Amino acid sequence: MTEQTLTAAPGNRFDRMEIAGAFGDLGTLVPFVVAYISVLKMDPFGVLLAFGISMVVCGFVYRTPMPVQPMKAAGAIATTQAAQTLVITPAIVWGASLATGIVWLLLGLTGTARYVAKLVSRPVVIGIILGLGFGFMIEGAKMMSQNWWIGGATLLVTSILLSNRVIPAMFLVLLFGAAYGIASDPKLLEALKQVRVEFRYPNFALGSLTLNDFLIGAVFLALPQIPLTLGNAVIAITEENNRLFPDRPVNESRISTSTGLMNLLSAGVGGVPMCHGAGGMAGHVQFGARTGGALIVLGIVLLVVATMFSGSVEILLRLFPPTILGVILFLTGAQLALGGCDLSKDKGERFVTMITGALAIWNVGIAFVVGMAAYWLFRKNLLRI
Repeated sequence: MTEQTLTAAPGNRFDRMEIAGAFGDLGTLVPFVVAYISVLKMDPFGVLLAFGISMVVCGFVYRTPMPVQPMKAAGAIATTQAAQTLVITPAIVWGASLATGIVWLLLGLTGTARYVAKLVSRPVVIGIILGLGFGFMIEGAKMMSQNWWIGGATLLVTSILLSNRVIPAMFLVLLFGAAYGIASDPKLLEALKQVRVEFRYPNFALGSLTLNDFLIGAVFLALPQIPLTLGNAVIAITEENNRLFPDRPVNESRISTSTGLMNLLSAGVGGVPMCHGAGGMAGHVQFGARTGGALIVLGIVLLVVATMFSGSVEILLRLFPPTILGVILFLTGAQLALGGCDLSKDKGERFVTMITGALAIWNVGIAFVVGMAAYWLFRKNLLRI
């Protein structure tokens, strides 16, 4: 895809390209959902319900492929139990969602998020986008390495078909992924026969939340996520949306507010911390999405699975092998990295972008702090290149 803006009709569309693009963010969504369900034993119903409702609402409100993703730092800490001697429980995850919702809603409604974003220099923002793109590509390559022959061939064919508007590449990826998943795991076909329709209704998860759960979730899960969310899920996604869809602009306060509302909803129904991410938009766009229709389609799919098949979610997710998800994630990263190629002509600003991007591959929060420090030193003539 070229660097021009993708100005589609302001209204949402639901054609085959939007439907294909709806699944462009599975490379980040599925692994985190699987980890939450399998490791923390979280109820798939609440997790998928929160994602589904948020996606449908965002699709109607923003009218662009505004992604709804799991918060990565919080998710990694929770699912790897990387909180020192504490044992992370589902209730603690709900507490983290509640704390996250309160913080970002206040930052959005007071306009603080937009004020903070104005203090961030453009070279740092471009560096974060560039680093996130390469980070996704590296992670995608690792996932593909589980079967390089399959991963490499799928990547090549998918890349060739990306511009095909007759047969969207994502449809073929999903069909091949399901076939490969069944072929590589013969027991999966038998497991699929056990999938049953089970209707469920929402419960209020916070009724069992204790103050201790809330405080632990706030300190150990929500707090480490703040720099990453500010850099990727507020500033970078605003930049990405307004670059691709200048006819449907957003601002940091609006993004912060919706992040807060999504997490308050998620906490209430038993979900996980969620955000908007520049990588998610890149994934949706790469596979054909140009409006909020893609988000609405994916949201409806998740709502159907949550309310009717939540007891079979683990079986259904096995249809997407890591090798195939790696292909999607790799191409998502490539699309996102393209958005970071708008480098300054100033050598010093390019240096700031490069060090920010390199660190963003490892940790966006640290990249944000170091990048801002480097930019300040450069402006004060204390850093010369």
